[in-house]
Amino acid sequence: MTTDESPSSVSISDEGKGQGRVQGQGHKQDQGRSQDRDQSRGADDHDRQGPPRRFVGRGIVSFVRRSSRLDKRLEHAWKDYAPDHLLDFGQADHELGVPEDFVFSADLIRQTWGNDHPLIVEIGSGQGENAAAAALAHPGVNYLALEVYKPGVAHTLLLAGKNGLSNLRIARVNAPELFARTEAGSISEVWTFFPDPWPKTKHHKRRIVQEPLISHVGEALASGGVWRIATDIGDYALHVHEMMDGRDDFSNIGTLTVSLPIEHVSKGTADQAYALPHADFQESHRFEGRILTNFEKKGIKAGRVIHDFTYRIRK
Repeated sequence: MTTDESPSSVSISDEGKGQGRVQGQGHKQDQGRSQDRDQSRGADDHDRQGPPRRFVGRGIVSFVRRSSRLDKRLEHAWKDYAPDHLLDFGQADHELGVPEDFVFSADLIRQTWGNDHPLIVEIGSGQGENAAAAALAHPGVNYLALEVYKPGVAHTLLLAGKNGLSNLRIARVNAPELFARTEAGSISEVWTFFPDPWPKTKHHKRRIVQEPLISHVGEALASGGVWRIATDIGDYALHVHEMMDGRDDFSNIGTLTVSLPIEHVSKGTADQAYALPHADFQESHRFEGRILTNFEKKGIKAGRVIHDFTYRIRK
């Protein structure tokens, strides 16, 4: 199942009416709130008993630690909406990985959302605008927003709570580690929009679209599922083609021909890309299901070309 409809007419607000919460969960009464916190909690509420659990080895990560301080508005959003929307994968205190014995299974997905609707996962959801707009536009689809930065998670919680998005969940987790523990065929679609470009050559190994995540996404996708990727950095576009084109498990279904340099540039040499040898690649027209965020608007205003990719799993 894929979603191609545009939510562009959908208005997502963090000043919403605060209604439409998930039935039977935390906001109904204090007892429900307490029970839900056992399953989904704020990122700093990690007290637990028993022996320590072992976590999946992280290796190279695609993010750096940043401040997790929240302003008062986001603090209130975390307190009010985390019980209904924030998932707990059994992480230790301030840990973004998942325990070795954890499995993000189809049964757990069904239990979490309370239905068998298709699940779309966004890797690096930022402020949550896309996930929230899609969840509002498509109530018959489940959404999971993955983000490591606490302010972004909090803002997504705010959008989910204020707009009554019972089909949207958020997790503060390192996405490659979660996908390594995801049951095969349990996800309908994956989104990765404008990931950190890591422009310096020595940092290209930190770009998130690479192994082992690619293989794990391929395993997690159901038959016919797609991975949608977007970037406004030409060198990252070349990186995506190098990582994804010609694979046995994914098929590039883009129909738009674009010309890109066939040699990589670094942060200090990006302006020299036009003089390098070029080749034609297949990409996709802009995904109509992605709203135009302020981040994307800034890239367009700066004259950067937006590259969209659609890769369908071969199953």
